[in-house]
Amino acid sequence: MSNSTESLHAIAASNSPSRRAWRRFRRNRLGYWSLVIFCTLVVLSLFAEVLSNDKPLLVRYEGQLYVPLIHDYPETVFGGDFETPTDYLDPFIREQLTQGDNWAVYPLNPYGSRTINYFAKEPNPSGPSRDNWFGTDDRGRDMLAQLIYGFRVSVLFALALTAIGVVLGVVAGAVQGFFGGRIDLTMQRLIEIWAAMPELYLLIIFSAMFAPSLGLLLVLLSLFGWMGLSDYVRAEFLRNRQMDYVRSARALGVSNAQIIWRHILPNSLTPVVTFLPFRMSAAILALTSLDFLGLGVPPDTPSLGQLLSQGKANIDAWWISLSTFGVLVLTLLLLTFMGDALRNALDPRTPDPPEPQAKRPVSVPAKEAKA
Repeated sequence: MSNSTESLHAIAASNSPSRRAWRRFRRNRLGYWSLVIFCTLVVLSLFAEVLSNDKPLLVRYEGQLYVPLIHDYPETVFGGDFETPTDYLDPFIREQLTQGDNWAVYPLNPYGSRTINYFAKEPNPSGPSRDNWFGTDDRGRDMLAQLIYGFRVSVLFALALTAIGVVLGVVAGAVQGFFGGRIDLTMQRLIEIWAAMPELYLLIIFSAMFAPSLGLLLVLLSLFGWMGLSDYVRAEFLRNRQMDYVRSARALGVSNAQIIWRHILPNSLTPVVTFLPFRMSAAILALTSLDFLGLGVPPDTPSLGQLLSQGKANIDAWWISLSTFGVLVLTLLLLTFMGDALRNALDPRTPDPPEPQAKRPVSVPAKEAKA
């Protein structure tokens, strides 16, 4: 009896809406592996300082251990003549760190996001070589390091912009859809007026008034990035507020805040979740476009848009445009495949995959049991 009860509980858990949506998502191999690859790239970019940096991870010099990744040491510590920070690309310093029992553990790519290789063998921008696998840009910075750090900046910016847009869009759409009437009509007119504001002109004006920064871009783009989602949430709330479970909650005296938060919102999250990958794609494209126009991040910040601008200015340096364009296209493709798979998984019209079969207890013949 207990085995049959446990099997029924397992089947009920496997048939929950979230489990069914997850099985539908996993059945879409393109979307599932896009999620795996994208998450892997994001996690690796978070450890960019360990993967690509001009400072060794660990140094043993004259019997003592040093961690240059955490603390800056003057070059006099390693046999230099000046109290300036150590340049670990200097051939003299590298020779000092390999003499005798001295050793140093370098990252896979020994260049940081702002590292300029003053000991390069070719003028900048230089093509792919053994020292710089993806070449260098017109300032002498390593392209692989620029791509790693630029990808991280783009993804983190897109995540922050998406999170702020989701919060503002859900709040505005929920208030309009739940209360309706004059509140809905008034807010809709205000949103239409706000949407008519020239966003690009405002960005140009504020970029001329203030120093360019990621914070300024995040604030300006957040002011306009929530309106598309609010329309979807409003439509869901207008539909769900007429359901019987909402009327029952009102009859029981449940407050409006609890009805919105505990009852209607969980049943209105399908367009919100489906909207996330496409919103991230739009945020990455917006940041890249503004950086390409010179209205984005500061010049010393690694950016895919700035690399595309360098590629346009240096047509002969094909490696700049090709590598940057490849990273941008790969990122947008992964997000698009994830969004399509997520939309199909949350669509109730999509057929469910075969349910997992519960293990049946093995019956023992009566003769064998007696024996």
